[in-house]
Amino acid sequence: MSTQIVRPARTLQGSLTLPGDKSISHRYAMLGGLASGTTRLSNFSTGADPHSTLACMEALGAKVEKHEDKSISITGLAGSWPGLEATLDCGNSGSTMRMLAGIVAPHPGTYTFIGDHSLTVRPMERIRKPLMQMGAEIHLTDGHAPMTIHGRPLKAISFDTPIPSAQVKTAVLFAGLQAEGTTTLSEAIRTRDHSEQALRAFGATLSRTKGDDGIDRLSINGGQKLTGVDATVPGDLSSAAFFLCAALLFEDSNLVLDSLGMNPTRSALLDVIVALGGKIQVLTVEEHHGELIGTIRVNRAPGGLKGIDINGALSAQLIDELPVLAAIAPYTKDGIRIRDARELRIKESDRIALVAKNLKAMGATFTEYEDGLDIPGGQTLHGATIDSGLDHRITMAFAIAALRAEGETEIDGAEAAAVSFPEFFQNLDALAQR
Repeated sequence: MSTQIVRPARTLQGSLTLPGDKSISHRYAMLGGLASGTTRLSNFSTGADPHSTLACMEALGAKVEKHEDKSISITGLAGSWPGLEATLDCGNSGSTMRMLAGIVAPHPGTYTFIGDHSLTVRPMERIRKPLMQMGAEIHLTDGHAPMTIHGRPLKAISFDTPIPSAQVKTAVLFAGLQAEGTTTLSEAIRTRDHSEQALRAFGATLSRTKGDDGIDRLSINGGQKLTGVDATVPGDLSSAAFFLCAALLFEDSNLVLDSLGMNPTRSALLDVIVALGGKIQVLTVEEHHGELIGTIRVNRAPGGLKGIDINGALSAQLIDELPVLAAIAPYTKDGIRIRDARELRIKESDRIALVAKNLKAMGATFTEYEDGLDIPGGQTLHGATIDSGLDHRITMAFAIAALRAEGETEIDGAEAAAVSFPEFFQNLDALAQR
């Protein structure tokens, strides 16, 4: 494992263009591989996870080319491919494994999904259940990967999502696109809509309605064909979260984020940044293939950091950003309380336990719960040795906490950041003024 030293900073200033959004990159790569023609993608994510998706699409027969200007071309399979036996190595990427299952399930052949140790303990029953209702044949190993899918024709279903999960929704929509009939999916809590936007960009038609019961329902007709697109992937808002939180830590911070994804179903993060005491100015905004891309300026409002309670639907919407919010909680005035976030315990690591372990190492007081944390404000942290658990979001979260700690912080397993953001430490050093 590699070690990264993070020294305290006196402020954070400068501008940054984030790598392409990981969630959107996954979806564009999968649909580009399924579509007819060639898809050309600029600003594709530099993280390891979306490149696992690209490798899987190549294993299925799509042609992937990486160009000198860092754009990517994917020549698709026009909706079908001959029966084959393929091993699909998803690396560390749960998104790849869960969403790609919906792509391959209707196609003849045998597909074995594998991944690293972290991925092989993450739950896969949540996508197996709806896909098997559609007629898929899926075999798990004690509810986890390795996962084997024997492709066969699928039929449409009506499915009520038991948990808020964009990955489960996507697997069902991707399968429904290729099933017989109209598949309908209900969401009690609306999740990010990148899949819907991507499907429309590639030429599919789907509808969303809200019933009198307040539940969102998505419908997609099977048998639709996709056509490749030229697209620019917006900057990753989840990666931006670390720098947004860093900007909150200093009175005279001044951060500009260019070409940032500003999808309204992800805007909860920006709302929380403002609630905590951040000032966000939108400088530009435009739409590409249904996704909003903008430039924002961020600094801290006078009066310091406030506190916030995060629970219910908000916890689901912020599930990827909760570790860094927890990491800066001791520096707020009133603390941060997180509930209804038990999903954090079954991510790449048990993120609640690791956040607690590392906060304790830095001298913080807090209370840990099964589904969250209570972290009082007004605390002073000291440098410590951080256990990343080889989890990219833990690695980056505590690099941000280290900016206001007393003394140096040593992060073990810092290479984990490359899963989503290989340039993270280089960018942090460029923006942190010492």
